[in-house]
Amino acid sequence: MAAESELLEAKRTVEYFEIPARSLLNRTKPNMPFRWTINPYRGCEFGCKYCYARYAHEFMELDAHAFEDKIYVKESPALLLRHELARTPKGDGIAIGTATDPYQPAERRFGRTRQILEVFAKERGWHLGLITKSDLITRDLDLLSEIAQRNVLNVHLTVTTTDEKLARLLEPRAPRPELRLQAVQKLRSAGVCVGVNPNPIMPGITDSERSLDSLARAARDHGALTFGRGPLYLPVAAQKVFLPFVEREFPHLAERYRKAFEASIHLGRAYKDALAERVRRIRERYGLARGVIEYRPELWAEEEQMELFAGEDGAVGENEGGCSSRSSTMNCRKS
Repeated sequence: MAAESELLEAKRTVEYFEIPARSLLNRTKPNMPFRWTINPYRGCEFGCKYCYARYAHEFMELDAHAFEDKIYVKESPALLLRHELARTPKGDGIAIGTATDPYQPAERRFGRTRQILEVFAKERGWHLGLITKSDLITRDLDLLSEIAQRNVLNVHLTVTTTDEKLARLLEPRAPRPELRLQAVQKLRSAGVCVGVNPNPIMPGITDSERSLDSLARAARDHGALTFGRGPLYLPVAAQKVFLPFVEREFPHLAERYRKAFEASIHLGRAYKDALAERVRRIRERYGLARGVIEYRPELWAEEEQMELFAGEDGAVGENEGGCSSRSSTMNCRKS
């Protein structure tokens, strides 16, 4: 299907194609914190050197480097999503943006992420997560606020470093870290549960106490409620891009990285345990939670009260089937 996709638009070295999709919800592997993922696009223009998702293009018999230059736009996502949600248990968690950034530049042109959010804004009872490293997300504050009142919604902004020069090396086409932190502040002001992910944390590059402390402090100061701790993970396709990058930009770390990933795509247990302890101390220092924030959306309670009232006399009054109060904020409590 990728080979037969119609070229939608091209700019500089980036080409956009529309690709038909048989489904929008993708089932995850066991032991994941969510059952389903949604990725509105295949490929990502941000060109992050560490991106683990480059394997997605190899599935389509494309080079790993094409992941940032050939962007596939999924066809009719809203129609697919409405159909699939009708037969998906609401207890299943859904994460948006696990293998592509849902707010990459393509979103300005094609709006697939907004189409998906428009569907969820009319839904109730889902547990949703959204991951991005773009301040474009603030365009959809209206929808995100609406979704958060009817569903449990957690948004995670990826910020790997507060050092703008380093960020430009690692994530050449992504928005500046400060713009992402400003987006965190705007989301929190709109009543959305939001956190900062420093993922992936890279040995010798972003994993120092000083680097993580600076980032956690900035996250707290901009209203973040949570702080992640995902260590670098390099599937073979990602190694083809990241390891040459390290040899070029951080030659003193090249041998260490080659040895670390020559036998596994994961870092060793001793390193991950030490990193987890470091991040735990930093979280406590700034009052940040781990994982997601669980809360009871305000409209759940209001709608349940209306249902109880209807059960007493068979009617719900003037606002049948709903409620008139739609506050722009709600209470996110730490779990």
